[in-house]
Amino acid sequence: MNNMKMKEKDFPLKIKIGFKKVFDAYRESSANSETERNVALEILAVEEQYQILSSGIEDFEDLKKYEKQIDTVLSPLFPTLLSDNEIKFATLPFQEFAFKSTSRYKKVMQTAGSDFSMKIMNFDEDQFYIMGCSIILSHYYGKKADFRRSFYYSIPNEEGMIKNYRLLYNADFVGIQKTDKAKDLTEEDINDLLESFDIISVWKEKFPPESYIFNGFVIASLTDVTMDVSISEFKTNLLQLEKNGGFQNTEFSSIFRSIFGLKNLMIGFTDYNEETEHFERTLFKEVSSFILNNKKSQHSKEALCSASYYTLFKQKEFYCVTDAERYHKLYPENLLYKKMLDQGMKSAIFASIVSEDKMLGVLELVSPNANDLNTINANKLRDIMPFMIDSVIRSKENLENELELVIQEECTAIHTSVHWKFRKEAKRYLSSISQGNPTIFREVVFKDVYPLYGQTDIKGSSAARNEATKKDLLLQLNYIENLLKKLNKHNSLPIYEQMNFVIEGFLEEIGENLHVDTEQKTMNYLTSEIIPFFKYIREINETYKGWVDEYYEMIDANSGLVYKHRKDYDESVMLVNKKLASILDKKQREAQLMYPHYFERFKTDGVEHNLYMGASISEDHSFNKIYLNNIKLWQLQVVCEMENNYYNFKDKLPVDLDVASMILAFNGSLSLRFRMDEKRFDVDGTYNARYEVVKKRVDKANIKGTEERITQPGKISIIYSHEDDEQEYLKYVHFLQHKKLLDKKIEILDLEDLQGVTGLKAIRVTVLYSKNNEKSKEYYTYEDLISQIQE
Repeated sequence: MNNMKMKEKDFPLKIKIGFKKVFDAYRESSANSETERNVALEILAVEEQYQILSSGIEDFEDLKKYEKQIDTVLSPLFPTLLSDNEIKFATLPFQEFAFKSTSRYKKVMQTAGSDFSMKIMNFDEDQFYIMGCSIILSHYYGKKADFRRSFYYSIPNEEGMIKNYRLLYNADFVGIQKTDKAKDLTEEDINDLLESFDIISVWKEKFPPESYIFNGFVIASLTDVTMDVSISEFKTNLLQLEKNGGFQNTEFSSIFRSIFGLKNLMIGFTDYNEETEHFERTLFKEVSSFILNNKKSQHSKEALCSASYYTLFKQKEFYCVTDAERYHKLYPENLLYKKMLDQGMKSAIFASIVSEDKMLGVLELVSPNANDLNTINANKLRDIMPFMIDSVIRSKENLENELELVIQEECTAIHTSVHWKFRKEAKRYLSSISQGNPTIFREVVFKDVYPLYGQTDIKGSSAARNEATKKDLLLQLNYIENLLKKLNKHNSLPIYEQMNFVIEGFLEEIGENLHVDTEQKTMNYLTSEIIPFFKYIREINETYKGWVDEYYEMIDANSGLVYKHRKDYDESVMLVNKKLASILDKKQREAQLMYPHYFERFKTDGVEHNLYMGASISEDHSFNKIYLNNIKLWQLQVVCEMENNYYNFKDKLPVDLDVASMILAFNGSLSLRFRMDEKRFDVDGTYNARYEVVKKRVDKANIKGTEERITQPGKISIIYSHEDDEQEYLKYVHFLQHKKLLDKKIEILDLEDLQGVTGLKAIRVTVLYSKNNEKSKEYYTYEDLISQIQE
């Protein structure tokens, strides 16, 4: 019996160690064998001879007098066969001593050392008192009062490493008796307690010290949860790492040492730059990089040996070196083994940190001892790598945000046409500061500028994306269905038919209508049922292996889904954007020579552009509206050219996509203000904001009184609201009809009212597409091209 000293603190219970509940249990039990009857008689004989063991011992020093008798009474609760395995002991709640225990418990305590004190982690005096009250509520009032999930002990092992144990109590042998000091609690009192966990005064008022008698004992069990606690601490430290931006105030080294049980283990991290294919010291600079070995940067193939490079980058698995010294003798030219020995390391685990098939960095665990780290204990990393990956991703995102912030603050890209005015304001700002006059960088405003907006947009992009998704899912599910049928034919089992029934349900659902959650539902089923099943049957024979491997070749390794048609769609959109943007950029450079103006373009599902022209933008050029008229005609010509280039390029796309073009005419001028907080230009004023509303909504508008969209493939729609704009643009249209860029038919259409915007009209005209050959130049409408393709 060790350290039999009660905590000298306030407690609502007067403690007695007694075994009445054990004796009662044997009195009431019906023995099934003669051996059991003999054990019961022996234990009850102890009670008859030593009544104090039933009434309860108040002076714990007296426990030594009855050590033999207590051992007899508790022996059935501590089976000899389990003594070397279970960490179990008889004690009092929340106390540090044991008066009966297993061999394993004694060994754990002996290893911890004579000066070790069994103290529950994160458990203060107030909680100690409240826990005593919870025992009374539970045993005397029958109220469940489970205030804490678990209690833990931290106990050092023979190597000095801290092991974490979860504490569980069996309180079957506890009796609670009321004294004269106790208060009778009402339901209202109990409700007050349940609402006042943190208010110790309430608990002491309801349960005065030693107002109840505790007679009995508890059986405590310890379970090794070092790995669970370490993972929890690991996640907490990751949050701290992200908060601080580095390893300061974190305990990663001790956490990994605890997980692996290695007191000499050290951790390292090497960042990977995918653009340059170099290892770097960008993230987490406070921790060493054993791969770089004091270098700031090194190409990945030069920093690793061929075997480790292949394992980390191609297989994206752990690379283990169990004995660097032995390996170096076998392979003296291997630079990684030599690098490890130069740093005094004999064993190591290098773990790829990978997300979406992209290498982010390498986690390094190293030890000066051979075989400390190996392919077996490397598997412990699998439980924590997902959290590490998430943290590295967020840290990289934070770094990118910081870089972007520097770029925005220090060198925001300013279009060359307006750069002069920013420079002028910067000079004024610095001059005022140098003269000691407080000032701010004033907003840059260009008044009386004329806006032009245009877009060549991919029509039905959402529908095309959904159709690609649908085709991919059908392709994948049809293969699975056929494979299941082949399996059933090869070896008929009812489970194959059941799985096929589920697959057919998905096929029917997708065929009827692709819902938003269909892809996720399908993936969930594939992940939980099909993937484990395929993994199992792959190992049965070579025939099954061939079928499954054929399936694996179809799918994306990361998502587990077929991405054939979606990849084609994404590639098509990318190619369209690239083609249209390149034409617009080339033509825009030519337009700047006509008259300087502000220009910006955006790639979305297609390409859109903003253009602003006026005297306030041009520093040295006088402005005349002839330049504005010229740029309007230029814009219409460029849109025609973008349409022509696209339809000559269209048949090269993996997915058949159409585009529709639109130009928005704004009658009059407006003010363009550079928003300092957003680092971008925006129209200024409430009325001018109407222009932005129209830009965002008009391409989705219908012709008034119809369900037909104003923007259609093969046609250019010019949106306007004033008669002057109509007359002006009709002149440009007639000219381009003469130039064989536009067809003869012209539509003048009214648009449905938009939110806050009414009275919009449109000129809609068909584009003529040309195909050059040696003999002649032929012109086609969109309908001609479609019919030609169909033929």
